[in-house]
Amino acid sequence: MATGLLHTLWVARDEALLHTGTSYRAETRYRVTVGRMDGDRRKWLTCLLAGAVFAVCMAGTTLPTPLYGLYQQKFGFSELTVTVVYAVYAFAVIGVLLLAGNASDTVGRRIVLLTGLGCAAASAVCFLGADSLAWLYAGRLLSGLCAGLFTGAATAYVMDLAPRGGGPRATFVATAANMGGLGCGPLLAGLLAQYAPWPLYLPFAVHLALVAGSAAVLLWLPETVRELRPLSTVRPQRPALPAEVRAVFGPAAIASFVGFALFGVFTSVSPAFLAQSLDVDNHAVSGLVVALAFFSSTAGQLAVGRVGVRRSLPLGCAALLAGLALLAGALRWELLTLVVLSAIVGGTGQGLAFRGALSAVAGASPAEQRAAVISTLFVVAYAGISVPVIGVGVLSEPLGLEGAGLVFIACMAVLVSGAAAYLLRRPLPVTS
Repeated sequence: MATGLLHTLWVARDEALLHTGTSYRAETRYRVTVGRMDGDRRKWLTCLLAGAVFAVCMAGTTLPTPLYGLYQQKFGFSELTVTVVYAVYAFAVIGVLLLAGNASDTVGRRIVLLTGLGCAAASAVCFLGADSLAWLYAGRLLSGLCAGLFTGAATAYVMDLAPRGGGPRATFVATAANMGGLGCGPLLAGLLAQYAPWPLYLPFAVHLALVAGSAAVLLWLPETVRELRPLSTVRPQRPALPAEVRAVFGPAAIASFVGFALFGVFTSVSPAFLAQSLDVDNHAVSGLVVALAFFSSTAGQLAVGRVGVRRSLPLGCAALLAGLALLAGALRWELLTLVVLSAIVGGTGQGLAFRGALSAVAGASPAEQRAAVISTLFVVAYAGISVPVIGVGVLSEPLGLEGAGLVFIACMAVLVSGAAAYLLRRPLPVTS
């Protein structure tokens, strides 16, 4: 009887130990899962905060858009000068991308982004103190330096901060912050210029405060580059690409060029067209029309998750072509409705094409060269913002805004049609 009781106790002990071990393993797995989820939430928080800083920076670059008419009245310069002032920004971006596009891979993301915020603050100060055309050139130059420092570094930083496996979503955060910030700039400036006092000063004072807050956030965020090297090791980079990227870069670059060229025309001369041809003198309306293009770009980027990267580039090219056709109709028949539709359709196409291009190029790039390759893509994109815009400004003198715009549309339509035809024949070797 004692032996049977002892055996029963042993069995009970073994079952208890087994149950305890099972519970312990289950609890351990639960804690690991919860810890991983908490870690992912923290990483997504830092990723989104970095995206917010990116958006603040880019908003400053388009802040003057609805104010150019006021500056023309104040300083008395021509439409060509408006496009040159605008293009100075793009040339500064290209210069920084070529000279220091890979700097954040070397000295770290945060120091590069903090320097960019310093340039943004200096740009705002130039506009606040502007009493001649030279101050506008200086402000746009500093704004371009800011955007050039941010463009590749902030995109790579947002992607670095995302949890493992979150690359596609992080790409959307980066591109949405870029385009969403660009859209918020003219919208904010237009509203303040129309409905608040000091139209040429208050928008830049508000942006200066946002830049200060962004600097505080950036100081709190972690550095993601593990092996930091001194600034002296940074070397100017030529627009050369690793061999594994070249197959996808050509059509991606053409689509980016056309999309940014469309945005360049909207942000530089559309307020003048609205005022001169459509009698729209409301700064808030001018800012909203420009903002619609950038916000539609964000919507187009979001749609890439559904249609897939492989299809987004040719679809984006088709939408860009439709947007160009609508813009041609708006110029020909002087209809505000067609201007708005062109902003929405063209912006959506730009978003589809650009996120597809960025995803394809970033996915094909070696990790240690990602920021440099992204910067090269942006060099092509910002060439689209600058060169065609100056061409429109030059042609606007003999042909008027309508004739110059139609020439621009014809050239861009040829480019985007060629890119779409190429992509239909040779789809990019990427997945959604």
